[in-house]
Amino acid sequence: MTTLTDLLPADPDPDTLYDTFVTWASGEGFELYPAQQDALIEIVSGSNVILSTPTGSGKSLVATGAHFVALAQGKRTFYTAPIKALVSEKFFALCKVFGADQVGMMTGDAAVNPTAPIICATAEILANVALREGTYADIGQVVMDEFHFYAEPDRGWAWQVPLLELPAAQFLLMSATLGDVSHFEKDLTRRTGRTTAVVASVERPVPLEYRYVLTAMHETLERLLADGLAPIYVVHFTQASAVERAQALTSINVCTRAEKDAIAELIGGFRFSAGFGKALSRVIRHGIGIHHAGMLPKYRRLVEQLAQAGLLKVICGTDTLGVGINVPIRTVVFTALSKYDGVKTRHLRAREFHQIAGRAGRAGYDTAGTVVVQAPEHVVENERAIAKAGDDPKKKRKIVKKKPSGDFVSWAQPTFDRLVAAEPEPLTSSFAVTHSMLLNVISRPGDAFDSMRHLLTDNHEDRPAQLRHIRRAIAIYRALLAAGVVEQLPTRDEDGRFARLTVDLQLDFALNQPLSPLALASLELLDKESPTYALDVLSVIEATLENPRPVLSAQLSKAKGEAVAQMKADGLEYEERMALLEDVTYPMPLYDLLEAAYDLYRRGHPWVADYEFKPKSVARDMFERALTFTEYVSFYQLARSEGLVLRYLADAYKALKQTVPESARTEELVDVIEWLGELVRQVDSSLLDEWERLRTPDGTEVDAVRPGGAPKLTGNVRAFKVLVRNHLFRRVELAALRRYDLLGELDAEWGWDADRWREAVEPYFELYDVLGTDADARGPHLLMIEERPDVWVVRQIFADPEGDHDWGISAEVDLAASDEAGEAVVRIVEVNQLGSLSA
Repeated sequence: MTTLTDLLPADPDPDTLYDTFVTWASGEGFELYPAQQDALIEIVSGSNVILSTPTGSGKSLVATGAHFVALAQGKRTFYTAPIKALVSEKFFALCKVFGADQVGMMTGDAAVNPTAPIICATAEILANVALREGTYADIGQVVMDEFHFYAEPDRGWAWQVPLLELPAAQFLLMSATLGDVSHFEKDLTRRTGRTTAVVASVERPVPLEYRYVLTAMHETLERLLADGLAPIYVVHFTQASAVERAQALTSINVCTRAEKDAIAELIGGFRFSAGFGKALSRVIRHGIGIHHAGMLPKYRRLVEQLAQAGLLKVICGTDTLGVGINVPIRTVVFTALSKYDGVKTRHLRAREFHQIAGRAGRAGYDTAGTVVVQAPEHVVENERAIAKAGDDPKKKRKIVKKKPSGDFVSWAQPTFDRLVAAEPEPLTSSFAVTHSMLLNVISRPGDAFDSMRHLLTDNHEDRPAQLRHIRRAIAIYRALLAAGVVEQLPTRDEDGRFARLTVDLQLDFALNQPLSPLALASLELLDKESPTYALDVLSVIEATLENPRPVLSAQLSKAKGEAVAQMKADGLEYEERMALLEDVTYPMPLYDLLEAAYDLYRRGHPWVADYEFKPKSVARDMFERALTFTEYVSFYQLARSEGLVLRYLADAYKALKQTVPESARTEELVDVIEWLGELVRQVDSSLLDEWERLRTPDGTEVDAVRPGGAPKLTGNVRAFKVLVRNHLFRRVELAALRRYDLLGELDAEWGWDADRWREAVEPYFELYDVLGTDADARGPHLLMIEERPDVWVVRQIFADPEGDHDWGISAEVDLAASDEAGEAVVRIVEVNQLGSLSA
């Protein structure tokens, strides 16, 4: 297959490069817009370019042209984006255009072909490369997509650092909502010595029509559908409201019978799990989609594919629509012009409004896009009451006007008019100083003091902020000296340094999981002979991962509920209960050990202070409770966040695989790793499919909605045995609690109701006081499996206090049914006193 690399001209003069690329683009069906032509002419001429054009105006094609120019000139080029998913998407796209051998990727999770001439990376990765290598960096060109993230409070530093540290690079900064860029134009020219061209246009290939409506939402959507303005994206500012709206809209007849049949055909054998999956299946069969970050990736991909096929007329989602989501839209409907930003409820900023509104209208499909803003609900109801009263003054006087809720931030048509007319706000600097920054700068050749002086005094901050950063840098440097991590030299060394590191930073320092070295050190503190060793290793790894806030919040709520119930049973008074509740937390295994390890490690590695060890138990909690993914989501009521839960579990699996050395692995730990990987694959294989593809890329993508879904569950025998063990041990745990009602719910389909479970288990408690559920009781030595071709015969032995081991649960495992269901299908046969395995 011919790639753009094959078309590289022998003589890379500007005219030849431009003509070659335009000819290629034309052959691919792209006729360049004036702004694209202007930007490419400036790029081949060697200028920096700030490209500020509306969504849908072909900025990605300009970026591809920039990579082509850099490749022809023998320069290494970096593409950066704010989110890993967008970086990954661009990586595969560029592999198809240039060939997999020409493209690499660095996201922190994976490094693929990292010496390639074209690199896709998150902004943070490029920033750390720029800090470590400075002017020595082999980077001839930088393409920064979604450059408005420069103003993000927590992450904006990563977009600024390359501008400060890579003066030899050519820059292409792109966004649909940049606002006034005169500062960047002058600054880039001063730093790089290149002219900087601003290519800005408000002309959209598909113009937008704006409407402010006073009708109820279902009436608005019915009118838009009748006018042929689908697909419609209805923007909400919480995931819950998006789901609720989609379910409410099933009363509207959105699709024809033929379209519903086409949806069913495309869905085919796609596997929907219980809970949210079933709800999604119901709404999309009505031609209505749901799209938000809390969904499983396979569900988001399914919605995108159905939308791309023109089968979803209405999609209810959140404002995450603005970044890297591949959903064709003709009409955008705002349900509000205010949002809660984590601190307060406020009006949308002009940049936020235009970023979302800009998704309306599809180049090549639509002649215009439509942006509709719904008036506040109380205003709509008041207008309806006034209309109903007509011209009757008595009826008008009787109208009791609805008022907004207490937390409502007032907005109306003037707010709408202002946002439509407003330019995006100017981008503001978010520079920051960290231990990692100093370490990276000190590790490069040359005078670190001069390099830091440049960073601290020639950044984009105002003078008071620069002075704060200088004071922090001095404090960090003194801490590094005191810890012996850095030493000052009386004279320059052979690399021109006055200060140098006394330790070697790992090659991927600050490029991958920064706490991995601390995790490795902490593993040495664990007792390998402990029955909890495998899960303790998992807890160490979990402490290095980002906190999944919805899960921890749900765990805390559950823990407090259980604590209150116990305290009431113990007769504690209200005031005492409230005082004790202050000490209740979500599960944090090994907290004391990990805190001590963190404090000790930080003394010799001060940069660890930039990060936080975060003890928690999510993967471990799921394993110890012997719950499936669906059961876990249900247990903590996380249906709206199941995508976040899965992403966390996938990250835990990858961290286990990448971080834990072979010398620290035991058979039980390998079982846990295999179980976790297979759990993620069976729920949604796309996350691990993507990871594996990134490790061995061939430039192709796997279809997320492929028939059959995940691979055979029983194909990974080791992981399947853990699933069977967890299935049976869940029954042991409930039996230990004598929760026969819950046991009856789990196994009613096999004829095991609560009464039958009670009759089977109570004789055990006539002999023994307790039924063990600790780590030893879970051990593989108490699970006997006879593997037959179609059915496994298993016996889960009870851990009784006397060690007799003559009680247990006998069951059969249907292998074919397990593959079909994507979970272990286990039929309980007996719960009895039995000396040996029996069929």
